[in-house]
Amino acid sequence: MDALSLFGLFAVTAMLVAYALEDRSQWFIFAFAGACALGSVYGFLQGAWPFGLVEAIWAGVALRRWHIRRR
Repeated sequence: MDALSLFGLFAVTAMLVAYALEDRSQWFIFAFAGACALGSVYGFLQGAWPFGLVEAIWAGVALRRWHIRRR
């Protein structure tokens, strides 16, 4: 497994864990947003720009949810 694949595996695993724990703390929503951003970077780096674009949108949605939950 090359470095890019390991990076992608880390990003997707972080998304899964953060999503599963979102109800416990607002910071897991923030972590999910960060993991989605990492997934977006991975998508663009591997040449799958639609995946990268969708993950960037998810990161924005999660950041908005985190901001609303902080209030």
